[in-house]
Amino acid sequence: MLKITLTTIFTLLVSLSVSSAEPYGSHASERWQIWAYTSAAPSFIGDHATVIGASGKVIREGTNGWRCEPFMPMPERGFKDPHSSVAACSDKNAIAWADAYKANEVPQLEADGWIWMIHGDLGVDNFIPYTDAQKDAGHKHFIESGAHIMLMPKDPSSLDGQSTDYTTGAPYVMFAGTPYVHLMIPLEGYYDYQPESGPK
Repeated sequence: MLKITLTTIFTLLVSLSVSSAEPYGSHASERWQIWAYTSAAPSFIGDHATVIGASGKVIREGTNGWRCEPFMPMPERGFKDPHSSVAACSDKNAIAWADAYKANEVPQLEADGWIWMIHGDLGVDNFIPYTDAQKDAGHKHFIESGAHIMLMPKDPSSLDGQSTDYTTGAPYVMFAGTPYVHLMIPLEGYYDYQPESGPK
């Protein structure tokens, strides 16, 4: 009996680890996209989130009110990895923020919103919106982020007085003085893509 139980448990653990592993095959496939985008959040969020494909269409309906998607357009043969997709998982208020940012409109939130970005992003100038992925454009305060969470405030003034210094490892404000101001909360690995900006 014990042998059967241990075998069953081992099989279950293997199946769980395989299901969370990167799928084999094209990085443009829906299967790969679902894995890449949902893994931008903890599994207890990503596993139940709606997934928006690179085409902008829903490729999986969710049940928890969260939305996972890429924030960059997909290259012809698919993304190299989740980091290059700038995968993000947003709650309903952060979805409103993200939609407004994409449309160059002022965000209208019912409450503060949250975005998970465990794979990080391709970077922006900390003070200039719409500088996404412009790493070689000579921006003075460019930071390519590793894993982090973002707080998108309903009231932008609630972040007044918070630090804009992204080199300390502490939470800091991005896009201060703009309608897109938000709080960046670094996680372990935040400086993996730009170690020279990390705490000294």
